[in-house]
Amino acid sequence: MLETVKIVFITKGEKKEFQVPLGTTVLEAAHNNDIDLEGACEGSLACSTCHVVVAKEYYNKLSTPSEDEEDMLDLAFGLTPTSRLGCQIIMTKELDGLELIVPDETRNVSINN
Repeated sequence: MLETVKIVFITKGEKKEFQVPLGTTVLEAAHNNDIDLEGACEGSLACSTCHVVVAKEYYNKLSTPSEDEEDMLDLAFGLTPTSRLGCQIIMTKELDGLELIVPDETRNVSINN
C-alpha cells in the first residue's frame, strides 16, 4: 500500500486537506487536487509562480533552499520569511500535516483577466 501524508492548502482563507503519496512535490499535490497553484515552468525552477508561504512550525523542517530557488523567490509577489517554491518541497514523513498558504496573486498572472 502506498504511504501517504497530509498536506493542508490555505487558499482564499479556506483550508483544504489532502492525503498525498510520500515523494510528491507540493506543486504536484496542488495540481492533483485542483488547487490553483500555477507552476508555469512545470517544476523546472525557472519561474516563481508556485510560490507558497509555509507555516512557521514546518519551515525549519524543510531543506535549505538552493541558490537557484532563492533567485527565483526574489521574483515572487508577496515574499515572506517562510516563502518557498512548491516545486522544491518534497513531501516526507517529517512534513506530515504541512500547512501552506497559496498567495492570491503571482507575478506571471494578471489580476484583471
